[in-house]
Amino acid sequence: MVLQYSTMKDGSALGVAVTRSALLTHCRSLSTACLYKEGEVIVCTEDPKRSIGLWHAVMTAAYNGLHVVYVPPNVMTTLPTAWLHMIQRHKATCVVTSSRALNGCISLANHKELKDLNLEGVRMMLLDDGANPWSLASSDLFYDAYSPKGLSRQALCPCAGSPETLTVSLRRPVSTTTTGRGVMSISGLSYGVVRVEEQGSITSLTLQDVGLVMPGARVVVVKVSGLPILCKTDEIGEICVQSTASGSAYWGLQGKSTHTFRVQPLNAKEVAVTTGVYVRSGLLGFVGNGGLVFICGTLDGLIQVSGRKHNTEDIIATVMAVEPHSFVYRGRITVFSINVLRDERVVVVAEQRPTCTDEEAFSWMNNVVPAVESIHGLNLYGIVLVHHNRLPRGSNGVVHVQETKSRFIDGTLHPVNLLMCPHQCITNLPLPKPHTTVKGAAQLMGDMVTGRVAETKGQSLSIPFDEQDGAGKFNYIIDVLAWRAQSCPENVLFSMVDSKGHTTRSINCITLHKRAERIAAFIVEKLNRGKAKIRGEHVAVIMPCGIDLVATFFGCLYAGFVPVTIRPPQSNNLPACLPTIKLTLEISNVLGVLTTHNIARILKSKEAAPLLDSKSVPPLIELDDVPKKKLESLYRVPSPEMIAYIDFNVSTTGVLSGVKVSHTGVMGMCRAHQHVSELYPSRELALCLDPYSGFGLVLFILSSIYSGHHSYLLNIYDLELNASLWLSVISTHKIRDTYCSYTAIEACCKELGSATDMLKSRGVDLSCVRSCVVVGEERPRLSLLSSFSALFSPLGLGSHTISTSFGCRVNPIICLQGTQHPEPSTVYVDQRALRVDRISVLERGAPNSVCLLESGKVLPDVRVAIVHPDTKAPCAHTDLGEIWVCSPHNASGYYGLRDEINDALSLEHFRASLNGSGDKYARTGYLGFMMKSDKVARNGAPLDGVYIVGSLEEALNIRGFRYHPADIEATVVRCHKNIIGSAVFTSNKLLVVVAELRGEERDALDMVPVVTTALLEEHQLVTGIVVIVDPGTVPVNSRGEKQRVHLRDSFLGDQIDPIYVAYNL
Repeated sequence: MVLQYSTMKDGSALGVAVTRSALLTHCRSLSTACLYKEGEVIVCTEDPKRSIGLWHAVMTAAYNGLHVVYVPPNVMTTLPTAWLHMIQRHKATCVVTSSRALNGCISLANHKELKDLNLEGVRMMLLDDGANPWSLASSDLFYDAYSPKGLSRQALCPCAGSPETLTVSLRRPVSTTTTGRGVMSISGLSYGVVRVEEQGSITSLTLQDVGLVMPGARVVVVKVSGLPILCKTDEIGEICVQSTASGSAYWGLQGKSTHTFRVQPLNAKEVAVTTGVYVRSGLLGFVGNGGLVFICGTLDGLIQVSGRKHNTEDIIATVMAVEPHSFVYRGRITVFSINVLRDERVVVVAEQRPTCTDEEAFSWMNNVVPAVESIHGLNLYGIVLVHHNRLPRGSNGVVHVQETKSRFIDGTLHPVNLLMCPHQCITNLPLPKPHTTVKGAAQLMGDMVTGRVAETKGQSLSIPFDEQDGAGKFNYIIDVLAWRAQSCPENVLFSMVDSKGHTTRSINCITLHKRAERIAAFIVEKLNRGKAKIRGEHVAVIMPCGIDLVATFFGCLYAGFVPVTIRPPQSNNLPACLPTIKLTLEISNVLGVLTTHNIARILKSKEAAPLLDSKSVPPLIELDDVPKKKLESLYRVPSPEMIAYIDFNVSTTGVLSGVKVSHTGVMGMCRAHQHVSELYPSRELALCLDPYSGFGLVLFILSSIYSGHHSYLLNIYDLELNASLWLSVISTHKIRDTYCSYTAIEACCKELGSATDMLKSRGVDLSCVRSCVVVGEERPRLSLLSSFSALFSPLGLGSHTISTSFGCRVNPIICLQGTQHPEPSTVYVDQRALRVDRISVLERGAPNSVCLLESGKVLPDVRVAIVHPDTKAPCAHTDLGEIWVCSPHNASGYYGLRDEINDALSLEHFRASLNGSGDKYARTGYLGFMMKSDKVARNGAPLDGVYIVGSLEEALNIRGFRYHPADIEATVVRCHKNIIGSAVFTSNKLLVVVAELRGEERDALDMVPVVTTALLEEHQLVTGIVVIVDPGTVPVNSRGEKQRVHLRDSFLGDQIDPIYVAYNL
C-alpha cells in the first residue's frame, strides 16, 4: 500500500491509501494512454512526491524504464528556461510540466540562448494544471511563441486528476486525438448549468477539454451537494470515477472514506443506477461530445455566495486582467472565502510589485471591485495587498491558500494596502426595526402580561439614624462641623497621603473648623469691597486635591458663599484643561477664584495666555498664608432648600453643565451614605478618586464631616508616580472600606499585574478589605473588575469585596452595595434583545449573551422607576428603560444657561411626573432595568438589583436598533490581542471605530479586517471607518470614562494623529 496526502479546504491533511494493485493498474493505464516506450527521456518540472510528478516521473518511469531529468523549483526560479535547455540537451520526447512553467518562458522565446532550440522531437507536453480554466491562455501563448521552434499543437496535453482518483482523464498525444473548446457563460456556471456564450464576451469563460477518460475507467457527474444524484448533460457537478486504478480509503478515517470512496450514483427518484461504487474526484465539470471531459474548477476552490457558486480560479483570472496587468508581483495571488454573517465572503490577497505606490495600489483595487462585480456578479469582501515575497508558499512555489487565509483571519498577514467593502458585500443584515408608538392601552396590557412594573424604593429613614452622634438633627453641614469641633475636637477627620505613601498632614475637627473660619473671614474681606450684599454669591475653588480643598469648601459655606469646585490645571496638559476652566468661570458667574500661589502662577503664565485671558479671569485669591482672623459668626442660610454648592462637570458627551445641590440634598446624601455603609467615628476609609464633582466630592469633602470617620485622601494623579500607592495605604493602615475610581483600577492592573510577588514580599496584605467600591457613572466594567480581583487575590483580596456605585448629574449617589447587603449579583442577558429595549435572561455561556454586574442597591429614601424614554410611561420588569429617581437629595436644577433654557431643562430633567402622581422624578439619562435577586438583606427583606446598560445620549441608533458603545468596544478589544482600547461613534450615519494599537505600526492594517469581521459576526454592524491610533489617544474624564463625543469632534476636525484610517466601501 502507498500513501499520498490530500488537503481539504480547511487546510487539514488526509492520507489517501492506494493499494499495490491499483498503483500497478494506474501505471499500465498511463503507459497505454501516453504511449511510453522504454528508454524515452522525460523532463519533469513538477514535484516528484505527488500528483503527476509522482505518477509519471517516478512510478510510470520505473514501470517503463524511462530516463527522467528533474528540474527543481529553485532552479526554475533563477532560470525559467532551464527545462527547455534539458529538452535540447537530452533529446527529450516527453515533458511533465505546468502552465506556470510555460508562462515563465513565453517572453523569453526570442532570447539568444534559445535561438537553436528545437522542439520537433517533443511528442507530449503533459500539463499538470490543465484542468484550470486560466491555463488555456498560457498554453495558447506558449504555442504561438514556440511553434516556430517545431512545437506541435498535439503535443500540448492537459490532464486532470486528484489524489483520490489518481488520473481521471488525459488528452492523448496522437494526431488523431479529438479536442474541444467551449465558450461558457460565467453567470450560468455560477448557477451550475452549461450555457454557451458569444466569443469575446467579458462574461464568458473559454474551456478546453482534458481529454478522454483513462482506459478501464468509468465517469459519472453527480450533484455537488446533497445526495449523489446524477446531473443532466447541461449541468455542472462533481466528477466521480469507477476504476481499479484509484485510491481505496482515507487512512484511519472510516467515515470520510465512506463519503468519498463509496459513492453510489442515484437517479432523480433517488434509486441507485449502478451496482458498483465510485470515487469522488473533487473536480467540477461535465462530459461533452465525444466523451471529452471538461473541468471548470475544483470542489476545494468552490465558493458559494448567496446560493451561487464561483470558482476561485475564474476570479483570479478576472483580477489578473485588470490594468495594469503587471501589478501583481510574479502572479502571486490567491482568492478564498471566509464565513461572515452566515454566508461566504470573498477575499483577494496578492503581492504588489516593489515599485508600486499607494496611489497606484488604491487605483488598482478600485478597478478590481467593479470588474469582479460586472463579470461575476459578485461583490468582494476585501482586497489585501502585501509586500513582495511575503505570502506563504508551498513546496511548489505556489501561494499557500490555507495559510494565507489563516493569517488573514488571525490578523497576522501584515498587509501594506487593503480595501474592505462590507457595505457592498453584506446584503443579509437584519431588517430595520420600524418605529412603533406605544399607547396607553398597549402599555397597560403589556404590564398585565409581563408582570409587575419596574419600580423599587429604599427603606425609610424618617427617624435619625444615629441618636448618639446627633448629626441627623441638623439641617446644614456647617452646623455639623461646628458641633463636632465642640463635642469631639480631637477626632481626626482627614489625613493626606503623598506619592510615597507617607502621611504628610492630618487634621482634626477643631483645626478644620478654625481653618475654615479664617478662610471665611479672609474671603469676605477680599470680596466685600464695601459694596452691596455678597452673601449667596458664587466663588470658584481651584485647589489641589487635599485637606486645603476641604477647608476652603467649608470656608465658603461659613462665609455664605456658594462654592464651585474646579479641577486645577496640569502644567503638562494646559490645552486640555484651560478651556474647561475658562468656560466654567464664565458661566458660573463667580466673584472670585480661591486658589494657591502655584496654581495662580500657572493661570497667569505665558503658556496659558492664548487659552485664558488673565484680564477676563475673576480676582485670584491666594490662600497659602491666611491671616489668623476669626469670623464674627457663621452665615445662616435662610432655607435649607437654597443652594449649597454648584457641581460643574463635563459629561461623556462633551457637554459642560452645572447642577445646583441644596443643603437638604447634602444632608440627605450624607445621611443615606452613613446608613448604608455603617459609618461612625472609629471607622477609617481610603479615598482614591476625583474630588471635584459627583459622589467623589461627597466622599472627599462632606461625608467625613457628617459621619465623623477618618478618611485617608489620595491624589489620583499620584498613581502615575507610584502605582502601588493605594494598595500600600490600605495594607499599612488595615483599612476595611475603600472607594476608588476606574482610573485607579486600571492603573493597578496595568502597572502591577505582573508585580504581585513583589508586593507580597513587601508585606502588602489586602485581606483586611471588607468593601471596595468603584465609583462611576456608567455600566460597571465587569471584565476590568474581574481582572483586578484575579490579579490581586494572592494578596488576600476577595472577589466578594468589590462592588460599584451608581450616580449621575441629577443625583450623585443613587445605588450603593453597602455593608448590609451580600455581594453584587450578575446576570446574563441577550444582546439582541437589548437592541430592541427588551430584557431576556440567558444562561451563562449562551450565544449572544452579555454579562452585567449589579450597580448596587437603592439607597434609603430613594425611589427608582424604569420609564420608557419616549412615552414616559412605566416599563414592565422585562423592559429596558430610562432610570428615573425620586429622592430628597436630587439636584434642584441646571445652572449656567439662559433662564428660559434652565427652566425648561430643569422642568424636564428634575421635575418629571410619573403617572400623574405628585412625586417629582429626576431623569438620569441612563438606560437600565431591575431584577429581583434570590438574595435577601440582613433583615430578611427582598432585594431589587439595579443594572445599568448605558447612557441614553451615547446609545447608537442604527437601522432602528439601539446599540450600546460598551458592547461594541468590548468586541473590538476582544478581536485581537494587539488592541488595548477602543471607542465608537457615528458620523454621517457611518459607524466609526477607533482602536488603540499596542505593537508596531506595520501591524495596524491587520486590525481593519479583524475589527470589521468581528462587528459583523457579533453585532451585525457594518463598520464604515476604522481608525488605528496610538495608546492613550481616546480621551477620558477624571472618572476614567471615555469622552466619545470629544473624540468624534477631534477626528472630524483632523486633530488626532492616527496611524492608519481605513474607509470601508
